[in-house]
Amino acid sequence: MGNEEEHQEEVRESKEDHDDDDDNSDTEDEDEEEEEAEIWKKHYSSKQRILLVGEGDLSFSLCLARAFGSARNIVATSLDTQEDIARKYSNGIGNVRELEERGCLVLYKVDAKQMSQHYFLKTQRFDRIVYNLPHVGFLYRESSYCQIQLNKRLVKGFLKNAKVLLQKEGEIHVTHKEGDPYNKWDLVRKAEKIGLVLHDVVPFCKDDYPGYCNKRAHGSSSDDQFHLGDCSTYKFRFNHSP
Repeated sequence: MGNEEEHQEEVRESKEDHDDDDDNSDTEDEDEEEEEAEIWKKHYSSKQRILLVGEGDLSFSLCLARAFGSARNIVATSLDTQEDIARKYSNGIGNVRELEERGCLVLYKVDAKQMSQHYFLKTQRFDRIVYNLPHVGFLYRESSYCQIQLNKRLVKGFLKNAKVLLQKEGEIHVTHKEGDPYNKWDLVRKAEKIGLVLHDVVPFCKDDYPGYCNKRAHGSSSDDQFHLGDCSTYKFRFNHSP
């Protein structure tokens, strides 16, 4: 009888240990579900795979990363080298370091007009591809024919390359200044000509993105912010119509 009682006691202890393990497992599952909760910042979600193009001091990318609590879903690209960013922007390298600590992949010397051929990007597909305030730099007067043509070429090249990197149900977002001469860039018409369709246009409010600084990016005043005025975010999708 003594052996039988000892055996029953061992079974009870084993069951209690198993129940404890189940409780721990349930707690771990709940913690994991909490960690994976979807977080939104305006049009962008922590569940989306996001490509940010033409970033200046990387402050827009960092705003999203801080809102999400992580940047593992973000790839941020700049036309500059890391040395250029350090030279041009007072907070640039600090922003880069924080992004990388949060899990963001930061890529340098990425031309928006050729990015679909980039050795890494060409292997990826994204839910959102974002280009805020595309501009080639002030080579001529803003309203001059030459300046407008250069910016039109930039926008067209970006849209063509972004289309290649976009998920089937993804969106391309271009934040663009309104009014003359920016309406002469023919943003919507250029998108439609390459098989995209305008899904929505929403006002862009800088205050929605704490910490975001729209830098001039060019010349001796590269670290200065510029007046935004009226801006909108244009959202494009694939045109699935027959």
